[in-house]
Amino acid sequence: MKKSEFKIEGMHCASCAVKIEGSLKKLPGVKSANVNYGLAEASVEFDDSVTEMDLHEVVQKEGYKVDTGHSGMHQHDGTKEAARKTIIAGALAVPVFVLSMFMIELGGVGDYIEAILATVAVLWPGMTFHTTAFKQLKRFTASMDTLISIGTLTALIFSWVNLFVGGHLYFEAAAVITAFILLGRYFEAKSKGQASEAIKKLLEFGAKTAHLLLPDGSTKDVAIDQLKKGDLVLVKPGEKIPLDGVVKSGNSNVDESMLTGESLPVKKASADEVYGSTINQKGSLTIEITAGAGATVFDQIVRLVRDAQQKKAPIQKLADKISAIFVPVVILIAILTLVVWLLITGDVQSAIIAAVAVLVIACPCALGLATPTAIMVGTGRGAREGILIKSGEALERGKNITAILFDKTGTLTGGKPVVTDVISVSGITKERIIEIASGLESESEHPIATAVVNYAEEKKLAIEKISDFESVTGFGVQAKMDGKNLALGNVRFMKKLGVDVDAQVEQIAKLEAQAKTVIVLSVSGKLAGIIAVADAVKEKAGNTVAQLKKEGLKVVMITGDNQATAKAIANELGIDAFEAEVLPDQKLEIVKKYQQAGEKVAFVGDGINDAPAITQADLGIAVGTGTDIAIESGQIVLIGGGPEKVIEAIKLARDTHRIIKQNLFWAFFYNVVGIPVAAIGLLNPIIASAAMAFSSVSVVLNSLRLRK
Repeated sequence: MKKSEFKIEGMHCASCAVKIEGSLKKLPGVKSANVNYGLAEASVEFDDSVTEMDLHEVVQKEGYKVDTGHSGMHQHDGTKEAARKTIIAGALAVPVFVLSMFMIELGGVGDYIEAILATVAVLWPGMTFHTTAFKQLKRFTASMDTLISIGTLTALIFSWVNLFVGGHLYFEAAAVITAFILLGRYFEAKSKGQASEAIKKLLEFGAKTAHLLLPDGSTKDVAIDQLKKGDLVLVKPGEKIPLDGVVKSGNSNVDESMLTGESLPVKKASADEVYGSTINQKGSLTIEITAGAGATVFDQIVRLVRDAQQKKAPIQKLADKISAIFVPVVILIAILTLVVWLLITGDVQSAIIAAVAVLVIACPCALGLATPTAIMVGTGRGAREGILIKSGEALERGKNITAILFDKTGTLTGGKPVVTDVISVSGITKERIIEIASGLESESEHPIATAVVNYAEEKKLAIEKISDFESVTGFGVQAKMDGKNLALGNVRFMKKLGVDVDAQVEQIAKLEAQAKTVIVLSVSGKLAGIIAVADAVKEKAGNTVAQLKKEGLKVVMITGDNQATAKAIANELGIDAFEAEVLPDQKLEIVKKYQQAGEKVAFVGDGINDAPAITQADLGIAVGTGTDIAIESGQIVLIGGGPEKVIEAIKLARDTHRIIKQNLFWAFFYNVVGIPVAAIGLLNPIIASAAMAFSSVSVVLNSLRLRK
């Protein structure tokens, strides 16, 4: 199955997008098609029986142009063209309006000047409406352009007839309507550009070149698409890291804020992973490339944001259904308005003006923009904050969540044991306890041993050299140092060796009640110190739980720990409900249990081991950093940071959905009120066209509020 994405020029309302999408879906061999009016973009999946040219021909037959070039350039050119047409139309419409409103005769030729200027305005900058409408007429379809074309041409032709046979002239209506609608489209294009700036800004972050290290030690500047796995590159201070890789030599701080949303730089040394497009701040780094161009974490983020902006939210389906029949219904209302006015009043002039007002005030554009612009801005804001939202559906689900289930490890806790307590028993200093213990543990690869050694390194303590090292499975380790017998392990190990620990039993029990693992150090057969190790709670986990509960959400912790350990961690975090001794394959059933109890469940996990539960949940949230991100599992992916991003993601989903509902309400309200008012003759066509232009812009501006 192949996929093609391309820009479409000439779409001016939601019905345009619906119509093109329907035509693409009818093409044999097309599996799925999505045309996004907000992005002016089509995304199509198709088999080998279809070519991209076939897709382009379908679009072109509908009367639109296909642009396969760079989307940013297309958007920039589209805004410039809209501005040019608006200026021309305005320059022509203003004198027509002045001549008409102030009844300036100019020696009897004023009406003819109006006629000429209005005709030029309608048929030059406004020609796009008529050409599109004509192409659609040949295919028995209609769009927003059809309404505008019929409305302006009717006013223009009616005025030309009256110019010679006598009667009121509406040249100013034809010219000013054209100018107002073009002005609205200019503002719409500019606003849509701001709404979709997330993709552009992400693309700007990407590195363009790299210093490739050659075998002789020299460097050569190359484009990043020329790099391949295994290549060595030099990254100097202040430069962007070109692609994902591993540090081979050098030390530095790297700004990963564009990836994670975290402002603090991250220390990098030999063997550390680095990510493309992040910024090297201080020292020079030699990096081995591990992912080629297009396969980096940064590339995944760009694809994810783009896909999210293309996908339609379920709430958009209603708008699409209405947009599909909107234009034909409006044309029927306009015809009905004309007929009723003629039957009741017999006034041709009033009948035509009322019908024209109906045509130009009707606006499916606002309906079409209501959802995609909000999703564009919402997903863009999320990307800047390290919150990747995969679809509009995730936004809708986020606002309905009633319970959040956290897989403890990696979400509420760090997932790696760290030293939490060091207690001196026999007068030996805490620092000395760690120096001896790290010497003993340096020979072991056990996670607890790693925690002790890391703690010594963080504190810049010397790691003692030992001899005669021996590991005793299930108990601990022992060795010699300067002729002294050393032992480090659990209480059972100490008792086995005859070390008296009775005086510290209460202290040890207290630490274990806090869900900590206790190891004891003895020197020459005497108790020297106690070290407690735990999977430490993340810094902002407790505050996150409190905020979620404040939002009215039930918070549940899921863990494989025993009941006592789980209760201790839950109490520390302020979590009232927890599921302990849970095996990986039982998480799915726990999610189902809460769903069957009537809860709308969000499951927060690492996105790999928790994939079934994340998929089953009403909203799956995958937490990870770098290459650990399981893009495929979660509907929302959180990059970097701590559990506080969960509350940020929920709030963003709720804010975005609220904006979508506001947009749809005003779009429906505008048309439901505006069309009847125009039909009964209470709305001048010029005011109607201005209102129509404003309706689309107001929807986009409302969506832009999400950027804050």
